Amino acid sequence: MSQPSLPRVGFIGAGRLARCLARGFARAGYPVAAIASRTAATAHDLAGEFAGCVSSGDPQTVVEAADIVFLTVPDDSIGTTANTLRFSASSSTSRSAWGLVHCSGASPVELLEPARAQGVAIGGFHPLYLFSGAPADIERIVGCSVTIEADGALHEALAAMTSALGCHPLSIPGGGRMLYHAAAHYAASFALCGLAECVALWRTLGFAEDDALRAVLPMLAGTIETARDRGLSGALAGPISRGDTGVVQKQLTLLETLGGDHAALYALMSRRGIELARRRPSPPAGIDTIAEAVENSLARSVNQVSAGASVK
Repeated sequence: MSQPSLPRVGFIGAGRLARCLARGFARAGYPVAAIASRTAATAHDLAGEFAGCVSSGDPQTVVEAADIVFLTVPDDSIGTTANTLRFSASSSTSRSAWGLVHCSGASPVELLEPARAQGVAIGGFHPLYLFSGAPADIERIVGCSVTIEADGALHEALAAMTSALGCHPLSIPGGGRMLYHAAAHYAASFALCGLAECVALWRTLGFAEDDALRAVLPMLAGTIETARDRGLSGALAGPISRGDTGVVQKQLTLLETLGGDHAALYALMSRRGIELARRRPSPPAGIDTIAEAVENSLARSVNQVSAGASVK
């Protein structure tokens, strides 16, 4: 049930992100006032879940119905959509949204400048979560973090809304979104890329992809849980964590014989592993020798990759 003191929220865009946030905010008592989408049927279906919520194919409808508008559209559409919206000062006869927020991790908040020029507070609200579009998202998002870029009353409102979702608010300085978003790939898509490299190497041994994933996904889950309990350096495992120079050298040599960039990727990731090992209270013996072997292999691998590119 909504509470009168909570701001009315609206969404321009009715995709996976909007579906989760709208349901989560509604469950926390925030009135979901309006949904707009390029596909009117999509907006209608989502709006039908909330009492009194209107749907439309016109984004301006959301501006007129909500206090805080969430732009949940693709990055390339944020600026053009914001530029079409018209805001009016609140009065007894005319009222429109006082806050406009986009949900991109990479795009600058300044894309919403046309709204700020009309006296509207602007900001960014980026949940660090991969949305599936399923109803279960509303439960799975609990415990995640949401990165907020906003000032004053809007920042306070967004932080409260984050907590209402069961998430943790993070603040980011202006101009930092691109670096923040690039770094986040390492915990999302690049983790999948690491799994893909494992699968590709195991395929040379005759492993099917399904069998490989069945084998490594529990290990990945255990690694994440250990990192949660013991931190990154404490969770580090494998030959680098043990200072096993011989194993690292043999693996680098083997990967170099495979060609391509397999050895280069292994060496670059090993650099990070060496840094983690050195952060331990008692770094493993032989870590300097491992570091030297990694750098030597990386130099050879880079030359090999460059030579291959030149031939092509």
